[in-house]
Amino acid sequence: MADYAARHLRRRGAAAGWCCSFAGVPPSPEHHHHNHRSLPFPAAPRGGGFVVGGGAQKQHLPPKSPSSFHSSPSSKLAGLIDYPRRILSPGRVSPIDPDADPPLPREPEPAPFVAVREEEEGHEEGLDLRLCLRGRDGGCVVVMELDSAVLCQSSAFFAAMAPAAGAGGGKRIEVDGVENVAAFRDAVELMFEADPLRWLARAGMSRAIGVLEVASSIMFDRGMRSCLEYIEAVPWNENEEEKLKNVFARCTFDEALSKDVLARLQPRHESSSEDLTVQLIQSVASSTNNGARKDMQSLINGLLSKSSVYKKDLSGLNKGSLYQICCSCMNILVELFKEGSEAICHTDQALKVTSSKPKIERVSRQIENLNWIFEILLNNDMAENFVELWANQDELINVHEQASPMLRYELSRISANVFIALGKGKVQCPSDLRSQLFQGWFTLMLTDFGWLQRCSKGLDVRVLEDSLGQALLTLPLQEQQAYFEEWFECFASRGTKCPNLSRAFQVWWRRSFVRSSSVEPCSSSSR
Repeated sequence: MADYAARHLRRRGAAAGWCCSFAGVPPSPEHHHHNHRSLPFPAAPRGGGFVVGGGAQKQHLPPKSPSSFHSSPSSKLAGLIDYPRRILSPGRVSPIDPDADPPLPREPEPAPFVAVREEEEGHEEGLDLRLCLRGRDGGCVVVMELDSAVLCQSSAFFAAMAPAAGAGGGKRIEVDGVENVAAFRDAVELMFEADPLRWLARAGMSRAIGVLEVASSIMFDRGMRSCLEYIEAVPWNENEEEKLKNVFARCTFDEALSKDVLARLQPRHESSSEDLTVQLIQSVASSTNNGARKDMQSLINGLLSKSSVYKKDLSGLNKGSLYQICCSCMNILVELFKEGSEAICHTDQALKVTSSKPKIERVSRQIENLNWIFEILLNNDMAENFVELWANQDELINVHEQASPMLRYELSRISANVFIALGKGKVQCPSDLRSQLFQGWFTLMLTDFGWLQRCSKGLDVRVLEDSLGQALLTLPLQEQQAYFEEWFECFASRGTKCPNLSRAFQVWWRRSFVRSSSVEPCSSSSR
């Protein structure tokens, strides 16, 4: 049997300084009628304590709190995390019971990580310590035969435990209440690896995080350094990032070793997401690539969405900076409508206009910017000032009549979104501001409605008709009458090229004449 174990250890190569076996296999059809016998090690104290001994000598070490990891090695396992797992014997090897004579393997090649020995045969040369790991629920047991010299040189925790081991016979350490037995076994295995980074690369990111926490608990400095070096050099998914944050929250690492990983986990200098968001919006407004601008608009909309996971601590946007971008876009529109086909270059504006693009494309780009920023303001309850800003655009209102229909209807696209917001109650403005808005843009909306139908560019014309009528009904009845008369005359002559406000007109008529006539007698009798 000793020859068989020696052949197996030679095949293990770099990890030949240790071997392990497994016990505590859950019931299966093969073992349904058999009872498992426990390992012949002294029972460890409950609560994550340790039993260290050799032969009949035992020493009980009381558990300590997780906060004293580096002050006392006897409590380093209290911070181990991860879910408990039951480890099965690999291949066809049965569960190992140290009390019983181990069965001979049926296959010519033994399963990896498993070596069977009898107590009478003694240990292989250098394997003078047996380490028994027990899971918190007691159902997962791992037995490892190790070279105590390597174990103590690698871990200050085990170096402090080694003097208590028995002399003259096989040394034995039992660890009870381990939360993540697999990670603990991986950390011990890493001590015997000549190239730990290659081992971690094979193991993967998730196992490396578990080994990092165990290495911190048992003061395995070389293991911590290797894990941090590997973790910093590979990509993380979101689950791995959260696990890593939890490990850093529970464990303390040397700053020189962990600074590169921490630089990826958190910024060194606090920065305002609001200011950065405004910069991104201004960059999108300055973009001359239509496809890229639409993609970036969708990206920013997702980041600013109220349901977005990225908008947890965002208290609001920089309102003043957003309105500066709006004013810049509106100033460019005024100059585009005034200057005809001449090329204009604005170095200090949100967008640099060049003669390489047709005028209609440059106008359309500014309209899209304004509608997009208005939507952002609307979603963040900051759109009232935009309504005021648009109602006061006297220059754009004056140049509207002089421009071609292909250009001027673009301005009505902004008016349409403002009227829709008012009609749906998404923005609340004083009565005089609403009156000013209708006075400046209602007639132009009637003029451009046919073009809005042909070139809607995502605008829902039916929603516009309903919202325009609802917004009109928020004005004083006397003003409503003037606008409904204008609409009636326009609709009678132009038909479907004019918005259909019939439903709102009927509401106004009922409020103005039918209801007032029923109220008048009551008012007369009261006098």
